[in-house]
Amino acid sequence: MAHIESHNEELLVDVIHQHEHDDHEHHEHHKESFISKYIFSQDHKMISRQFLITGIIWAVIGLAFSVMFRLQLGWPDQSFPILETFLGGWAKGGKLDPEFYYALVTMHGTIMVFFVLTAGLSGTFSNLLIPLQVGARDMASPFLNMLSYWFFFLSGCVMMYSLFLQTGPASGGWTVYPPLSALPEASSGSGLGMTLWLVSIAMFVVSALLGGLNYIATVLNMRTKGMTMMRMPLTMWAFFFTAIIGVLSFPVLLSGAILLIFDRSFGTTFFLSDIYVAGHPLLNSAGEVVQGGSPILFQHLFWFLGHPEVYIIILPAMGMVSEVLASNSRKPIFGYSAMVLSMLTILVLSFLVWAHHMFMSGLNPFIGSIFVLFTLLIAVPSAIKGI
Repeated sequence: MAHIESHNEELLVDVIHQHEHDDHEHHEHHKESFISKYIFSQDHKMISRQFLITGIIWAVIGLAFSVMFRLQLGWPDQSFPILETFLGGWAKGGKLDPEFYYALVTMHGTIMVFFVLTAGLSGTFSNLLIPLQVGARDMASPFLNMLSYWFFFLSGCVMMYSLFLQTGPASGGWTVYPPLSALPEASSGSGLGMTLWLVSIAMFVVSALLGGLNYIATVLNMRTKGMTMMRMPLTMWAFFFTAIIGVLSFPVLLSGAILLIFDRSFGTTFFLSDIYVAGHPLLNSAGEVVQGGSPILFQHLFWFLGHPEVYIIILPAMGMVSEVLASNSRKPIFGYSAMVLSMLTILVLSFLVWAHHMFMSGLNPFIGSIFVLFTLLIAVPSAIKGI
């Protein structure tokens, strides 16, 4: 009996050692490399850090541009040798070249609105908080989540590259209205820099769409057991509505950017009509005066994204402030249902007010009065949410 017990003990020890060996091999097999963990990561927390760090870098660049052109704006008669140190020929004698002044304003607006406030804010906090607050292990599609960041990163690389062109970056304003943005010969900043701006924005829209679809799918399909929609934190409602706004509005800007690229590079006339350059009419490939397009069309396409963009920026902040105040005051959210309803109303009305950016464009006064009404109406749910 003693011999049998000893033999059984040896077998048990062997089994334990084998399990330990298998566990060790299993652990080694799943050990992540530096690249898979920190660079091409599919972990929502790491991707949120990537969005945060990239957004901070762009914020510093945008701030630097703001300081440069505001020095020129605030003291127009003085020279600042430090500007020539950093900008070379674009700031001879310490004063900004007029063309480059417009380029700085254009790039500052683009960077702050798209790369910092949109991608930096939503990309960081949506990625970090959505899985944690709905009880999911990760996003609905970690791979698409990774692609969302890398499209954003590549978009930033293209925009950064345009800063080092001999003709300078885009200089048509961050709204890039045609015909200035549609004619490469209009100014130095309407050349290759403008084309790169449009390509960069197209890639940025792809990033926003991938991220937005992922956020929506995660909130709808991956909530933990027992968490109904009306039990979600207000932060999740804010991120959810923000993602819906982005998915519905960003494709409109993408269409405008693609049509503008066609006008610039392929001879189409979506936004051009009866254009004169240096006193001479702009001719098409057939030698005829360019006609048929409308620069106002681009304004409609741009502002159909441009105004919902305001709520893409502010809604996440509103949602987070609500939860922070409730947590630190040790009191539940007051008027939870009213808060959710007000954000839903903001979502709907945000798509009905875009033309109040275009009152000086010759808009029909009756149509203008309708947009005034919706503009006044959207103040009501905004006030409810703010209170």
